[in-house]
Amino acid sequence: MSCGVKKWTFQDRIVAPSLLAADFGRVGGETSRAINAGADWMHLDVMDGHFVDNISFGPAVIQAVHETNDIFLDVHLMITRPDHFLPRFIAAGADLITVHVEPEADHDVAATLKSIRDANCKAGLALNPATPFDAVLPYLDDIDLLLVMTVVPGFGGQSFMSEVMPKIEAGVKYRSENKLGYHIEVDGGIGSETAAIASAAGANVFVAGSSTFGAPDMSAAVLAIREA
Repeated sequence: MSCGVKKWTFQDRIVAPSLLAADFGRVGGETSRAINAGADWMHLDVMDGHFVDNISFGPAVIQAVHETNDIFLDVHLMITRPDHFLPRFIAAGADLITVHVEPEADHDVAATLKSIRDANCKAGLALNPATPFDAVLPYLDDIDLLLVMTVVPGFGGQSFMSEVMPKIEAGVKYRSENKLGYHIEVDGGIGSETAAIASAAGANVFVAGSSTFGAPDMSAAVLAIREA
């Protein structure tokens, strides 16, 4: 099964509400609410209790979102052996699949990225706050998105870590020098104020959980992040 191929460029400002902050009893309805509020993508955090100390959901939930709504599905695999589970997420309807570069993810990063792209999906690569930018350098020519975590992954509601902004700047510099086109995404503690900080560093995709789904007016919250 092929994934969606709708295209945005890194010059677009993209807001991706995180389903992790939604009401899990109404997955389809919550996704529709995000779409109606102006969301561009839906961000889906998959956690296995091994790579990070939390468990969220798997391919069945992604399939439910895919079957009930028409929105670009940005799937972030915070799991060990993403290469093993990859076909299930492709079949579930993921449009972009992001895997981690850290050794704890236990996979051949280059081979996994190739498998994602061979399935006509967009391929993303993530690095945690403690991971140096150099770790992703061998793979930047082969990705569609670089995800710079702005919190320690695993749980929502954490505070934004501005100290990782130099990694975003390094990603922008490498992209420009090598004439590449990957997006730079931030995830963790994102609201209008922190989106402005990340945007100034060069990020263009903003994952926002509690600041969107938990806002009194989700449309206003999405717009504030986009225009930050």
